[in-house]
Amino acid sequence: MKLSKIISTMSALLLFAGLMFPQLTFAAPKAVHKGENWISSVLQTKKGKICFVHGEPRKSSGKYKRRGRTYLQVTHRPKEKIFDELSITAGYPYRKESEVTAEIDGQKRKLFTSGGSAWSYSAKEDLALVKAMRGGRQLVIRGVSARGTVTTDRYSLIGFTTAYIAAKNACVGKQKRRQ
Repeated sequence: MKLSKIISTMSALLLFAGLMFPQLTFAAPKAVHKGENWISSVLQTKKGKICFVHGEPRKSSGKYKRRGRTYLQVTHRPKEKIFDELSITAGYPYRKESEVTAEIDGQKRKLFTSGGSAWSYSAKEDLALVKAMRGGRQLVIRGVSARGTVTTDRYSLIGFTTAYIAAKNACVGKQKRRQ
């Protein structure tokens, strides 16, 4: 994954957020870690820090003609007491009332969809997914578009733990790397 793609995606997200939520004042995100597969950044808003880990699939497949950017983020918003919130942006609207399958090294979990995003059903599920990501090698996301196109996105989890710790440290203090 190219770092320029990640920075471009983050800039687009900030532009979108600024247009949708003009009451928030955004500074440019500050990268606190840049790896081959994952980048960690901190964003200062009027509502406090937002720290996140951002990654894009190493490989995507499906019989689609057009597709926007797809990526995964794990976000921390300490002022709101939200940590380890996992979200997936598909690059297309998901089929209404469908679920996405997240598979990490053979273990599958379901995520709910809303528009072009997928989320865990609970904070407890977020924690379980992030824990599995920290110990895993590959994450495979399978979803179905509103048009019925089945897509598969493969994320390398190599370097995720380092990026995760950098983001968490930037928001809540020092974390130790688990062996």
